[in-house]
Amino acid sequence: MVVPSPSPIRSKKTKAVGIPVIDLSLNRSAIAELIVNACQDYGFFKVVNHGVSKEIIGRLEGEGVSFFAKPSSEKQKAGPAGPFGYGCKNIGFNGDMGELEYLLLHTNPVSISERSKSISNDPTKFSCAVNDYIEGVRELCCEILELMGEGLWLQDKAVFSRMIRDVDNDSVIRVNHYPAVKDVKGWDPCGPIGFGEHSDPQILTILRSNDVPGLQIRLRDGLWVPVPPDPTDFCVFVGDALEAMTNGRMLSVRHRALANSAKARLSMMYFGAPPLNAWISPLPDMVSSQKPSLYKPFSWGEYKKAAYSLRLGDNRLDLFKANTNGDKVEL
Repeated sequence: MVVPSPSPIRSKKTKAVGIPVIDLSLNRSAIAELIVNACQDYGFFKVVNHGVSKEIIGRLEGEGVSFFAKPSSEKQKAGPAGPFGYGCKNIGFNGDMGELEYLLLHTNPVSISERSKSISNDPTKFSCAVNDYIEGVRELCCEILELMGEGLWLQDKAVFSRMIRDVDNDSVIRVNHYPAVKDVKGWDPCGPIGFGEHSDPQILTILRSNDVPGLQIRLRDGLWVPVPPDPTDFCVFVGDALEAMTNGRMLSVRHRALANSAKARLSMMYFGAPPLNAWISPLPDMVSSQKPSLYKPFSWGEYKKAAYSLRLGDNRLDLFKANTNGDKVEL
């Protein structure tokens, strides 16, 4: 079923709308249809009965809380993010800023083990918490993508998930901490920006946050919709790579996070990505004479390079739109 979320706060540039909430314990064909509809209309939905245990979620959240509670001098030992490691306020390499601090890690277990030495006083405990969480949300991510393949009636229903299951996948995990804001009365839906407007470049993002509001998604009409927080569910975002592979049918949703609460917000994101050498292009099932290919083929490595070369809010997919003269994109 799709359940309307509690009415979000209205403001001049936001509006109340029912966020799709999909129960993964329903009939498989029904879930597949709901996922496709949500991704077409919003590029976003929530899932409940997702199968990731509270214990796995709680362990990583606890590690995040412990790390961000450390003195700044201790946290700086895990940085600067380049891009992996600890970062504070700087987002990327091109001047974007936000009211947050974060840890960004590649999901490769060897990389996590090495990074954990500068992050935690108990690196083994930290690594186990991160790896167990990644295993749980990766499986959830792949299940959602395979259900999407069924809902789209693709010949190869595992075409998306296979990229993320690949041993050389380029998936990453990010833990964001938005510090509490002093002298805040209630919650302001137009408050300071914690993480600015953007889309995610990968295939699919799985996000979990604590019970503090801040996340907003942008609808096609440009209005922003606050997403009510619920620590028991996961938020799912369509990424740029998935929009390209579905030839624009799935919408890569633009979103942002506000930093305007008297309570600290902690969010954990898994970004499911293909290997660097994987080629991204509209699937044959998604292309027809009535719907020609919108994007030229590109490797994930090329797209990642483009993402790092642009500002946070830039539309990266515009660089890879198909054209009539066949010019190659220069990065």
